[in-house]
Amino acid sequence: MPLNRSHNTTHEWEVKVGDQVRAARIAADLDQSGLAALANVSVGALSNLERGKGSSLNTLVAVVRALKRTDWLEALAPAVTVSPIQMLRSKQRRPPARVRSRKNTPKSHDS
Repeated sequence: MPLNRSHNTTHEWEVKVGDQVRAARIAADLDQSGLAALANVSVGALSNLERGKGSSLNTLVAVVRALKRTDWLEALAPAVTVSPIQMLRSKQRRPPARVRSRKNTPKSHDS
């Protein structure tokens, strides 16, 4: 399965995430100070996040949780259903099973 690679820079991703956070905040009818209080982060940290000016993972998670959008986080780290190690092991070539042949032994006759 080919990887879907984006050509966005880190800064471009920060701006996109910030835009999404801002849009979700506005949709929730919150101002920055209200959301910052709900998330227990500073208004400056929230402002930096929304403007794509750098933010900590802690701030992002706290804000996303306060917005009740943890589905965003789940999309980043979906549960693993198949172990990559198991997949590799199943793809390794295994030698064919050896079949032992039985020597033909004469049948005894009961007379």
